[in-house]
Amino acid sequence: MAISKDRKIELVTQYVEQLRQSKGIILADYRGMTVSDISGLRNSLRSAGCRFWVVKNRLLKLALREMGLSLPDDWLNGPTVVGFCEDVPRAAKVLTEATKELEVLRIKGGLVGAAVVSAEQVNAIANLPPLEVILSQALGTINAPASRMVGVVASGIRQVLNVLQAYVDKLEKSGAVPGVEQAAAPA
Repeated sequence: MAISKDRKIELVTQYVEQLRQSKGIILADYRGMTVSDISGLRNSLRSAGCRFWVVKNRLLKLALREMGLSLPDDWLNGPTVVGFCEDVPRAAKVLTEATKELEVLRIKGGLVGAAVVSAEQVNAIANLPPLEVILSQALGTINAPASRMVGVVASGIRQVLNVLQAYVDKLEKSGAVPGVEQAAAPA
């Protein structure tokens, strides 16, 4: 069924808006998937902050051109679904797990920002640890020198205090603690 020119313009506008709102997109070939498979995948991706749309290749190409972006032409052949992602690693993880369950789903590649990423790179992104883990590792790396410095300073202070305490103990045993008078022992 043919799409009217007005509808095509509307779709291109929607695609451009989705591209503007997204941090990245992931394209996949959905040939052979059932409607229920696509719906289930769409729901899973929604929870990962990703909108999953079946697109018209030529219209997506126009939207990409309008945004100053491009993709390899072979990615825009055949049935294509696009995940417009706010959190690319989470969406990539959901999609790569779905390719294991749904053997007919095949990731073509995508964009992260303006950088073109292959299907292998999308799989690599999916294997990255969550952002919270990366941030905590970075914070640990930043804090490590400061923690070591505190340990070294505290160790030096502890050594000086130990030497002073040993000297005080020695003076107390000899009864020659300066400035302290010995109290008379009760008889």
